[in-house]
Amino acid sequence: MDEIFGRRDMIAPARLKQLTVKSDLRGSVRVGAYLGALALSGTALWLSRGTLWALPAFIVHGTLINFLYAGQHELSHWTVFRTQGLNEFFGRLFGFVLFFPRDFDQVQHFAHHRYTQDWQRDGELARPRYRLASYLLWVLGPTYWYTRWRRIVRYSLGIVTEPYIPQGRRAGVIREARWHLAGYGLIAALSVVSGSTLALRLWLLPMLVMKPVHQLQNTIEHLGLPHIDNITQNTRSTRTNAAMRWLGWNMQYHTAHHAFPGVPCYRLPALHHELFVARDRQPPTMSYLAFQWAVIRALRHGRSEADYPDDAQWIGDDTDLAPVGPRLRPSAKA
Repeated sequence: MDEIFGRRDMIAPARLKQLTVKSDLRGSVRVGAYLGALALSGTALWLSRGTLWALPAFIVHGTLINFLYAGQHELSHWTVFRTQGLNEFFGRLFGFVLFFPRDFDQVQHFAHHRYTQDWQRDGELARPRYRLASYLLWVLGPTYWYTRWRRIVRYSLGIVTEPYIPQGRRAGVIREARWHLAGYGLIAALSVVSGSTLALRLWLLPMLVMKPVHQLQNTIEHLGLPHIDNITQNTRSTRTNAAMRWLGWNMQYHTAHHAFPGVPCYRLPALHHELFVARDRQPPTMSYLAFQWAVIRALRHGRSEADYPDDAQWIGDDTDLAPVGPRLRPSAKA
């Protein structure tokens, strides 16, 4: 995705051109290192079964599986490798593992980029507004996985209802879902026939149980920011450490990514520096735990997203932003 959503005066055109260069070498190192870490954690989990060491191995392995989506996200943007076939191959592989077919992910995610924070057109806002219970169910994973599995089955039956999926893409997402369903069925059948628990132990259980760690990144990027057409106000970056940035394929530099999504993940730190650090600016920024606590406080006592203004930020650090009070409902004004 080479579209530009940030103001063109945010960075010199020549510098932006340098930063958008893709590299098969850097992409191979990035993907190879991540898959190597997954192989090591999976081996450790299998060899440590029945011992106390299985718990940390399970946590690490499940976290690595879930953060494969950060890689799938970059591969969907066609930015990890210069060779497009490599982006597609690994993107489809990661999407299969994560129950998140690549074609659908691209359509939904590109709608998200083109219409960020637009309730009617942003592909990632096709949901009811959060209440505390629905938010916690999403963060912990039950509703996340339900929507993933239900969508694959629904598409396999030829039922596509999402308005952001163009007619010309619907046959493709249906075909893709059917291939996914067939693949999962084959793995299940082979597991039953062979009596193997390998898929359960090294794939499904770690992925399902450790989903909340990945949801820390999924939820922090836009929630509580204004629904306006301004990338430097409607997209949040994350304050975190180098290990989490490695896990997230640098998606913590999310404001920079949304401004110029054609820049590869391995060049996002440099892009963030050019857009913000070098100009003594800062995008909306929070840490993972501070964000989650702020959301819980904002949604408790029966409140929902609908109780806060769409055109203003209502989640931020206490030191940077005074909490915005809920709008009075019509019945409360009387």
